[in-house]
Amino acid sequence: MLEKLENVENRYKEVEQKLSDPDIIKKQNLYRELAKEEAELSKVVAVYRKYKKVLTDIDGATQMLEEDDVDMKEMAQAELDELRQEKERLEEEIKMLLIPKDPQDSRNAIVEIRAGTGGDEAGLFAGDLFRMYKYFAEKHGWKIEIMSSNPQGIGGFREVIFSMNGQDVYGTMKYEAGVHRVQRVPSTEASGRIHTSAASVAVLPEAEEVDIKIDPNDLRIDVYRSSGPGGQSVNTTDSAVRVTHVPTGLVVTCQDEKSQHKNRAKALKVLRSRLYEQALQEEQAKLSAERRSMVSTGDRSAKIRTYNFPQGRVTDHRINLTLYRLEEVLQGDLDEFTEQLKLADRAEKLKSME
Repeated sequence: MLEKLENVENRYKEVEQKLSDPDIIKKQNLYRELAKEEAELSKVVAVYRKYKKVLTDIDGATQMLEEDDVDMKEMAQAELDELRQEKERLEEEIKMLLIPKDPQDSRNAIVEIRAGTGGDEAGLFAGDLFRMYKYFAEKHGWKIEIMSSNPQGIGGFREVIFSMNGQDVYGTMKYEAGVHRVQRVPSTEASGRIHTSAASVAVLPEAEEVDIKIDPNDLRIDVYRSSGPGGQSVNTTDSAVRVTHVPTGLVVTCQDEKSQHKNRAKALKVLRSRLYEQALQEEQAKLSAERRSMVSTGDRSAKIRTYNFPQGRVTDHRINLTLYRLEEVLQGDLDEFTEQLKLADRAEKLKSME
C-alpha cells in the first residue's frame, strides 16, 4: 500500500508542476483534465501525508519508551496508544480512497421511469417519483430536461424519460435503478383498502457522440402525428419521431416538442445512451470473476425500495434502512439513502480487494 501511495504522491507533484506550465494553461481541455485529476489525487495525498507524520510520531514515541524516566515512559505510552488508533483510522480512510472510481460516475444521466403493476395508481406513483427526482435535482443544482413522456389522463405517467445534468449525477443516481414499490389507499378506492403498485426506474450514463458512433444506415426513422396533451400545434403536424436501431431492435419515440428536428435529436440522445449502457453491460458480463456489488444497479427486476403511506415510512431493502419521513423523501430529501448506499458499495468493493 505504501508503494502505491508513494506513486500517487509522485503523480500529484507531476500534475501540480504541469498545471503551472504556461503552455498547458493555454490548452483549455488538457488543463481541465489535469485540474480534475489534481483535485482527485489531492484527497489521497492529504491523508497519506497525515499517515506519514503519524508513522514518524510512532517511531519517536517508541524511542521515548526506552527512557529511564517513569513519567516520560507513561506519557510516551499514552501517546503511542493514541497514535496507533489514529494510524488504524487513517489506514481505513486510505483504503476507501484507493477504491477505483467508476469512470462513468462523473457523467450526466438519462433516467427512465415506467409504471408497472397497479394500473392507473402505478402511473400516479411514476409521477410521484418524477417529482421526487425533480426536487432532488433542484437541491443539488442539477438541470432536468424531459426527453419523452407518455402521460395518463388522470395524472402521472405511463412512461417518462428525462436527462439530468450536473456534477457526478450518474454516480449518485445509479443507485435509484430498480423497482420502486408503493403501498397506499388510491384516491379511486372507495373501501379504503391499501393497494400495492410499482414503477421501474432505469438510470443510464449519458453517452457522447464520441462514445457511440451510430451508423445512419442502421436507423429507421418514422414521423407521425403526436397524440395526447401538448397544445394545438403538437397534434396537427407530423412532429412525433420514432427511431428504430435495426441491429439491436431498440426503439425510442419522442413527441414532446413541437419541432420534428428537436424530437429527433432527443430520441437519438436517448438511443445513444441505451446503446452505451448495453456496451457497458456486455463488458461487465465478461468480468464474471468480479464480485457483484450488493447495491448493483444491474438487476432492474429487483425490488429496491418501498414507500408505505399508512406508516409514513420508506425502506431501502438493499441496505435495510428505514426512514419514517415519507413526505420529506418525496420532496427530494434522498441524501441519507444515497450516502448510505455509496458507503455500502465502497465497503463491498473493499472486501473484493482483500
